[in-house]
Amino acid sequence: MAKTKAKVSYVCQNCGYVTASWLGKCPECGAWNSLAEQLETKTREQSFVTFIESSKPKTIGSVAAKPVQRMETGIREFDRVLGGGIVPGSLILLSGDPGIGKSTILLDVAMRFSQKNIKTLYVSGEESEEQTAMRAGRLGSCTDSLLIMTASEISSILLQAEHEKPSLLIVDSIQTMYTGDLETAAGSVGQVRECTARLLKYAKSAGTAVLVIGHMTKDGNIAGPRLLEHMVDVVLQFEGDRSYAFRVLRALKNRFGSTEECGIFSMEQGGLAEVANPAGLFLETREQEVAGAVTGGCMEGNRPIMIEFQALAARTPYGMPRRTAVGFDYNRVNMLIAVLERRMGLDFGTYDAYVNVVGGIRVSEPAADLPVLTALFSSYRNRPVPAGMLIFGEIGLTGEVRRVPAMERRILDAAKLGFHRFVIPFAKLRLPEDFRGEIIKVKTVEEAVHVIFK
Repeated sequence: MAKTKAKVSYVCQNCGYVTASWLGKCPECGAWNSLAEQLETKTREQSFVTFIESSKPKTIGSVAAKPVQRMETGIREFDRVLGGGIVPGSLILLSGDPGIGKSTILLDVAMRFSQKNIKTLYVSGEESEEQTAMRAGRLGSCTDSLLIMTASEISSILLQAEHEKPSLLIVDSIQTMYTGDLETAAGSVGQVRECTARLLKYAKSAGTAVLVIGHMTKDGNIAGPRLLEHMVDVVLQFEGDRSYAFRVLRALKNRFGSTEECGIFSMEQGGLAEVANPAGLFLETREQEVAGAVTGGCMEGNRPIMIEFQALAARTPYGMPRRTAVGFDYNRVNMLIAVLERRMGLDFGTYDAYVNVVGGIRVSEPAADLPVLTALFSSYRNRPVPAGMLIFGEIGLTGEVRRVPAMERRILDAAKLGFHRFVIPFAKLRLPEDFRGEIIKVKTVEEAVHVIFK
């Protein structure tokens, strides 16, 4: 049966309303500019046959459970986040800000696969083949198992992939891909969805792992439809400040492993280098104590990291005081200032407050509440925190200090770095008998400030 002409419909991204023509405002939910193209290619008969063949129910016992044979990339931090390696037939999305190192790390993965004689196809829609080869030359050596290609039309890419039959296909990036069946430009919502759907179908049918790079919007979201994150098997996000060398790789979604792991990298001249033990990576040595600087015990995934928090309280020259947070939640800073004003009697109404996380890393876990509050109090009173002290704990609106997970791991890793006093929430601990550090357990903000600055 001959294939019918492709039909285009427009679907609202908010409510799912479908129309044959584009509208500025959705008649169903009233959202503006929410209609996006959707391609319909199959005939009714073809869809019906496919439905019959694929929708027969089966018992769990009749489905053979195949052991997953992961392909290790050779980059331990990358494999850690994936759960042990790349699963064949999976579709992985890697997102991040421009210049953060997305193309670098995936090209490094492709070159390591080629050194194992695993055929890899690297497709770039942003760089020429000469530019890709030049960047590969800076990263190291590779074999003829790595094939590079510059293309943007998804059908031609999949045609070459079916001909070469690689074990790994890398697409850089999904926003530069397009299909001629849609009249819109590359990067539009309809193009991104259709190209991702075809890559997903190829990955599942051919058993080839597909890694796709995705751009980020100014709001910090992945460019394209929200459906994109639901279609793929793994969503990875590369974070970091381009002013610093350190990068953090997180798993926002992982159908084949945990989302609690993270990978730490350092951008060097020869590419991204792994950081195997990041516990004291963001600490700086000082000759004397400084007011407003506090070291807190945080967790990046399942790994303890000691991070320095800095705060500055200065009298404001304006009528409205400023609140600025870099690497920390702005609303959380306002909450901690309110707790200090209510529980400790401080008056921040005439003070600007600035909070900074040293090293360009972003901290979002509640255990950073107590060190940030301590740094604000230290700067306000101009009283430095004693050297060798580690602080962590969550703070509630009533001023209580609440326990956080993995307290023993934070303490033991900090003790290896020379910390000997620990101000922590009140909770039972299981520490080794030979542990010699001083543990100070506190229940409230008032108690914590008293023991720190006594």
